[in-house]
Amino acid sequence: MPPFIYLASQSPRRSQLLTQLGVAHELLLATAEEDAESLEAHIPGESPVTYVQRVTRLKLDAARNRLKERGLPPAPVLCADTTVALENTIYAKPADPQDAMRMLRDLSGRTHVVLTAVAVGTEDQCVQACSASDVTFAAMTEAEIRAYVDSGEPMGKAGAYAVQGLAAAYISRISGSYTGIMGLPLFETAQLLKSLA
Repeated sequence: MPPFIYLASQSPRRSQLLTQLGVAHELLLATAEEDAESLEAHIPGESPVTYVQRVTRLKLDAARNRLKERGLPPAPVLCADTTVALENTIYAKPADPQDAMRMLRDLSGRTHVVLTAVAVGTEDQCVQACSASDVTFAAMTEAEIRAYVDSGEPMGKAGAYAVQGLAAAYISRISGSYTGIMGLPLFETAQLLKSLA
C-alpha cells in the first residue's frame, strides 16, 4: 500500500476507516469557492450504479486538480461516494427533516441497496471499485421515524440514516460490506491501494 494518501472527503467515518486500515492520510477538502455539491446532481434516467461511479470519478478529478493548484507533494488521492437505492430510485442526502421522513417511510419494512464507489488516483493513474450491499429495515412507526429524524442523525446521510448510529435498532438484516454501508468498503479500498503500490 502507498505510505501516504490524500482523502478528499469531509466524512469523519471515512477518515476513521482509513485509520483502521493503517493508512496514513491527510484531508484534501474543497474550499468554499468550489461547488462540490453540484458534482452530485443526478442525470435523468441514470442508474444508481452509474450515478455513484460517475460522481466519485468527478470528485476524484476535482481533488487531483486541487492537489496541483495547491502545489502539495504528490501522493494518491482517494474519493468515495455512497448512495442508497430502492429499486431504481436514488435516495441521496435529505434536503430537510420532511425529506428525511419521506425517505425513511419508503425504506421502512423493505430491503434496499447501498452503493459505495471508491476511486483512487495519481497524476496518471486511476483505479475504481464499487461495493453493493443489501440492507433490510424493519417496519418503523410514524413516531419512531419522527423520533429518529428529531435526533438529527439522518441529515447529511444518503438514505437519511447511519448504519453505525441509532438506525441500527431498525436494521433487521445486512448482506454485503458493513464498512461499505458506512461509506468506505475496506476490502475494496485495500485492494485498490495495493494495486497502486
